[in-house]
Amino acid sequence: MNKKLHVIYVGSFFVVGLAVLVLLAINGYQYYSTPIEERFFDPSHAALKPSGACGHGFGIIGTLMMIFGVAIYMIRKRSRKLFTFGYLKHWLEFHIFLCTVGPILVLYHTAFKFGGIVSVSFWSMVLVVLSGVVGRFIYIQIPRTIQGKEIDINDLASMREDLIEKMKLEMLFDVRQIKELDELASPERYKSLNILDTLLLYFKDFFQVRSFLSKLKKNMAAAGFSKIKKKEIINKAQAEIILSRRLGMLRTMQNLFRYWHVAHLPFAIAMFVIMIIHVIVTITFGYKWIL
Repeated sequence: MNKKLHVIYVGSFFVVGLAVLVLLAINGYQYYSTPIEERFFDPSHAALKPSGACGHGFGIIGTLMMIFGVAIYMIRKRSRKLFTFGYLKHWLEFHIFLCTVGPILVLYHTAFKFGGIVSVSFWSMVLVVLSGVVGRFIYIQIPRTIQGKEIDINDLASMREDLIEKMKLEMLFDVRQIKELDELASPERYKSLNILDTLLLYFKDFFQVRSFLSKLKKNMAAAGFSKIKKKEIINKAQAEIILSRRLGMLRTMQNLFRYWHVAHLPFAIAMFVIMIIHVIVTITFGYKWIL
């Protein structure tokens, strides 16, 4: 999948997810904003209540999306036979899409009424989604091959050294900016940081890197660099800073990712176990959808 196709692939997920959220909100605003004790008299009650044609359908479709999203990603990740069947990061993006839209549908299935043991499953689902956002952030900080395999720290260091050599050859026109780049791209800045310090450094880096790149562009324009050459140098500078950050934080992020699994998995298990109990009870009491 080339870059353009990948943008369309991810963009379609975003558009579909946003459309589902907006359409459900607009269509059901009057009903969901009505006090619970008065909803029985609302014309939409028969369709949008948890056991209604639409409300029940939201629950079924949302649940199936989450089960399918988790299952296909786990199978692709652990099966050697499927190792070359698409890139892992693309499967992860599909997993994130299904496990984001699925909970939205389940939320509307509840009609924003939470109670009993099912509420445990719902809040577990919320925690799974929130921890998934955190997990995604940690995941992208760990350098990987295009197939999703973690890059060894020695390989990462070697990649950075090669990039530094090329970068310095491009920037011989300004020694001061080479020094500034060396400071920004030093892996030592990111080592032995706690989570709060890491977040603060990310925030600080955002402005420092933008300021550095802005000055770099002005200097290249003054030096008469072509548009293509300027873009190439900017990309290399950004790549060096990102590689250095990931090299410095590699061990920290790997450890955080292990701890994240310990926190993420129990919530997911609790969510699915109670969800299965909820489905069994629903079927036992004779609730049926349109089928």
